[in-house]
Amino acid sequence: MDDIFVGRLMSSPVQTVSADASAASVAEKMIAENISSVVVVDDAGQLEGIVTSTDFVRIAAQGGETDSIPVSEYMSTDVVTTTANESVESVADTLIANGIHHVPVTDETEGVVGMLTTTDLTAYVSGIEEPSPARAQN
Repeated sequence: MDDIFVGRLMSSPVQTVSADASAASVAEKMIAENISSVVVVDDAGQLEGIVTSTDFVRIAAQGGETDSIPVSEYMSTDVVTTTANESVESVADTLIANGIHHVPVTDETEGVVGMLTTTDLTAYVSGIEEPSPARAQN
């Protein structure tokens, strides 16, 4: 896997939301798009955070309000990112070391350009899917 780069396996385009979007609307978007994460961006499209299905499990466990509270209250802001030119093996090691399942793929000029997930890695390793940058985000 060390000769395969993130850009070949990442899902694109990435679903994004603003920090002031309600948690309920973000959850609805994730369900409608059948995805397990969304990237929170500012007005310029720059990464501010990430919200994952795991965050919604935490919200539910805490009895959290989702209609009136902005997603910024629940998003993770210490986001681990990668680039399209990083080796998949390196990013897989990063996922394991950090106990995470989603890594936004960023570009200095374009901001967030993709997402690499454990689902993408599993599909590739198992041979179920061929890598393609045009796949929809998982």
